[in-house]
Amino acid sequence: MSIDWEKEVSHRSDELINDLSELVSIDSSRDIENKTSDFPLGPGPAKALQTFLHFAERDGFATKNVDNLAGRIEFGNTEDEPIAILGHVDVVPEGPGWNTNPFEPVIKDGNFYARGASDDKGPSLASYYAMKIIKELKLPTSKKVQLILGTDEESEWVGINHYMEKETMPETGFSPDAEFPAINGEKGIVSFRVNFPTPKINLVKKFTAGIRPNMVPQNAEAEIDLEKINLEELKTKLNDFLGEHSKIKGNVTNKETIATVQIIGKGAHAMEPFNGINAATYLAKFLMTLPLNDSEKLYFSFIADSLHLDFAGKNLGISNKDEVMGELTVSPNIYEYDQDQANILLNIRYPKGDTGDTLTDKVNQNLPTGVSAIIEGHNQLPHFVSADDPLVKALVGAYRDHTDDPTEPFTVGGGTYGRILKNGIAFGAMFPGDENVMHQPNEYINIDKLLKATAIYADAIYRLIK
Repeated sequence: MSIDWEKEVSHRSDELINDLSELVSIDSSRDIENKTSDFPLGPGPAKALQTFLHFAERDGFATKNVDNLAGRIEFGNTEDEPIAILGHVDVVPEGPGWNTNPFEPVIKDGNFYARGASDDKGPSLASYYAMKIIKELKLPTSKKVQLILGTDEESEWVGINHYMEKETMPETGFSPDAEFPAINGEKGIVSFRVNFPTPKINLVKKFTAGIRPNMVPQNAEAEIDLEKINLEELKTKLNDFLGEHSKIKGNVTNKETIATVQIIGKGAHAMEPFNGINAATYLAKFLMTLPLNDSEKLYFSFIADSLHLDFAGKNLGISNKDEVMGELTVSPNIYEYDQDQANILLNIRYPKGDTGDTLTDKVNQNLPTGVSAIIEGHNQLPHFVSADDPLVKALVGAYRDHTDDPTEPFTVGGGTYGRILKNGIAFGAMFPGDENVMHQPNEYINIDKLLKATAIYADAIYRLIK
């Protein structure tokens, strides 16, 4: 039986875009400040999950909502091991720099703009429509397929971990949360909180940057005591600094005796920190041109000298490269500095050869006296599935039949739900050469490529379950 998958997708394209528009209009970033017993991660993630499951109920699928933390959509009656598709309905916070409202989708020049369009509501919905096509065509299947949705993939994975406690997770499948042709290897991921002694505040009253561990900070701010430095001198120094660093923008505003210095860089996903411009490390370099005391210098010189542009972690003594998985990367993403605290959150993506313990030892050996680092959050070990595995071959085969692209599977620094599965990989929906706009302002997905991805998913899923 020959099926024109792309034709089947085109018949449903308007419905898909309508559903995606409804889904992205929900701000589903983790919001534990407003959590309740019914909404353990806040109302947004729960509402997005309920909306997605409602689509499936409308279309006649069996669904299950697991305590508003995760959900499942499935079809097929076999008792054999199901094939899993793992997506997520949460998003990173909107962040600065949007040209439009991130939760009011805009279609322009064939692109669909909204937070979550590419990460991961668009690809997850494409996978759902792939299942929908197979179901509506009443194609014969020998296996069950389960689309499992988490609600905080962008943070601590509470939702998907809760699902695994309550339900049985399949061993084989994919996550539509990365790139084609396939991501068969994912680096380990760990974050360290580097704690400095309580500062002896003098010139710099406050320094803040970052909104999530997995996002390169686009903005950074420092509050400066104008009783310790002349405002015009501060402005002159900043203008000189900006003249030497054309990649960034900045400004000084003041209110009474406090000046606020802001640096604007470029956000990016922490798995590729070199694609961003870390506003905080640039601001620290600028602050080092001011008359700081020894306590201030301890914090800001470490940022400026040991972290700025050192994406490989050489200054921390943790640089490492694996032939298959590539290089370790470091992204210093959250900063808290005031009269009560001084710390930095480092997000590290590491290949085979290290563990959380080995990295803890190495980092602490290379910190200044009196400064220490501890793991914060979960530590995920590297994950790898051979390119010769039947799962990888089936998925890549479907991709190539729709694109004639010979690109080989590869390893990334990002962390997807694919690593949860014993035999799992990440599969689309970005195409080779696409701009990676995940976690960035003006996130979008190209509609034609979204529809192409849906056809690839339908073909690939059917190969796995027929």
